[in-house]
Amino acid sequence: MDKLQRRIWIISLFVIAVFSVLFGRLFYLQVLNFQELGSISTSNSIRRIWSQPPRGRMIDKNGVIMVDNQALYTVKVIPSEFRKAKTDYLAWILQIDKSELAEKISKGAELNKFAAITVSRNLNAISIDRLSENLWQLPGVLIDTDNKRKYPDSFHGAHIFGYSRPISKEQIEALEDDSYAPDDKIGFSGLEKYYEEWLRGEKGARFEMITPLGKFAGKYNNGKNDIPSVRGDDLYLSLDGGLQQLAEQLLKQTGKSGAVVAMDPSTGGILALASAPDYSLDTFNGSTDRKGWNEIITSPQKPLFNRTIQAVYPPGSVYKMILAMAALEEKKFDPDKKVLDNGVFMYGGRRFLSNEGKGHGWVDMRNAITVSSNVYFYNLIFHVGFDNWTKYGSMFGFGEKTGIDLTGERAGLLPSTKYYDKRYGKDKWTKGYLVSLAIGQGELGTTPVQLAAYAAAIANNGILYQPHIVNGYRDAETGKYYPFTFEKKQLPVSASTFSLIKDGMIGVVQRGTGTLANVPGISVAGKTGTAQNPHGKDHAWFIAFAPVENPKIAMAVLVENAGFGGSISAPIARELIKYYLQGREMPGSAPQKGVKTSDTSLPPAESSDNDLPVIESEKPLNSKDPATGVPPESNSGKQQQNDL
Repeated sequence: MDKLQRRIWIISLFVIAVFSVLFGRLFYLQVLNFQELGSISTSNSIRRIWSQPPRGRMIDKNGVIMVDNQALYTVKVIPSEFRKAKTDYLAWILQIDKSELAEKISKGAELNKFAAITVSRNLNAISIDRLSENLWQLPGVLIDTDNKRKYPDSFHGAHIFGYSRPISKEQIEALEDDSYAPDDKIGFSGLEKYYEEWLRGEKGARFEMITPLGKFAGKYNNGKNDIPSVRGDDLYLSLDGGLQQLAEQLLKQTGKSGAVVAMDPSTGGILALASAPDYSLDTFNGSTDRKGWNEIITSPQKPLFNRTIQAVYPPGSVYKMILAMAALEEKKFDPDKKVLDNGVFMYGGRRFLSNEGKGHGWVDMRNAITVSSNVYFYNLIFHVGFDNWTKYGSMFGFGEKTGIDLTGERAGLLPSTKYYDKRYGKDKWTKGYLVSLAIGQGELGTTPVQLAAYAAAIANNGILYQPHIVNGYRDAETGKYYPFTFEKKQLPVSASTFSLIKDGMIGVVQRGTGTLANVPGISVAGKTGTAQNPHGKDHAWFIAFAPVENPKIAMAVLVENAGFGGSISAPIARELIKYYLQGREMPGSAPQKGVKTSDTSLPPAESSDNDLPVIESEKPLNSKDPATGVPPESNSGKQQQNDL
């Protein structure tokens, strides 16, 4: 009996000792060391999730929303919480390549392993349901809602609006702004890039409680600590959605590459800006469509190339008015004096033919513009002088960027004495270059947006506006509208000079080379031109404005490899003028869908007419010789054509 009691006593002491240790440890953890462990517990159970704000909208001049936002489901991963062993499983659920997923997570970890990084965008409902059911197995994986853009159904506007994409590590390091994080989006092209500061908005944050397994356990403090995001500022555009739709349609009908820039001559605001070919912005919306992207980058027509601000071609005869204005303002030539255009101009042993050698007879300055007499302007440039020709070209902004609110604009080229001295050497070039420059050929290079601003400046009697697409913005927080300011300058050209130039341009449309731009009931002024193309068929230009007495629209139209400007570019201008001034038939809810073209269809792009000088050389041309009439670029073996 004593032996049994002793054993019971020993066992009791052992049990008491064990429980004493356990209770002691529990007392230490819960009472003595509660602050340290509580802090650790709190940091592990609360996480901060940044919320991306909706980007600002883009609204056209008629109040129609051109670019809006729509919901987008995304999947994010917090690298510090995610188990690498689950990579294959997550890739299977999301139906994406596992190596691509692993690379995204790895890059996110390099930047900030505690910040959520987006690994998949634009998920459909099935993928969301499948992932939601399995989140308990995937700590560090979140389903979040974001925004993607919503574009018009009736036109692309790709080169205007542009697109945004996730910011790269290099961009973050290069930016002085430290408010960008690895998972943020940033404007990459178009207005999205140019006005990033206004469109981006301010990020918000929400705080969530999670279990040790990473499962959502509710909002921290009932969401009282959450920071709401602030949407981006809305941009108000000078763009007319219906006119933009029509411009894109008309360019597409030609089957050629080209550009249209239409602007308001009284403000410099861009009414339409179309570059063909273009592409659908939905290719980059939410997630990049790889097939669509490959089609874009492999297309020989280069749809990413914005021809409105980047295509640089000789302007041809549309530039003749610069020479005429220089002659009038410098009083170098009597505009009423008639010159015999017998179809031939001789210089440097070469015969430069006009109107295929048939000429235009006796012409004064007005008629020379109307019929586009090459011989008249060949003669005129030698009276005006090269330096004056350069001076007035520079006055109208040629050879410089216009400053339009798009990135990637090119300045073109305005030849000068200094330029030729640098290129060929002082006294190693001759005045023979002036023959080609007189009719807008040679090394002279202009962009469609430059020529649209030039047409607008003639239309409004000499105010050169900085072209712009955005008029102003509405502050998202205050609701107040703020207009942007743009440059404008009054050119030192007299009203009488502009009056004569306009008379000649009216004649172009009424009885000259641009009759296909005529709109009954509207006074239209225009000028045809052809850009020499040594690699194929020439490019067709047309500039115009209307109505002449109170201009509301001015434009430049370019169709590549189409020949004569009067046969293909002028009809495009006609349809745009007709629509903008006469034919606004649009549904109230979506005016950009109501564009209707004229019953008169566009003529085929191929045309035997042309707009360049025919050069008949009396001796073989050698491109290595110094210029004696035609710059080396012209000596390509392809004859220059008649410049009507």
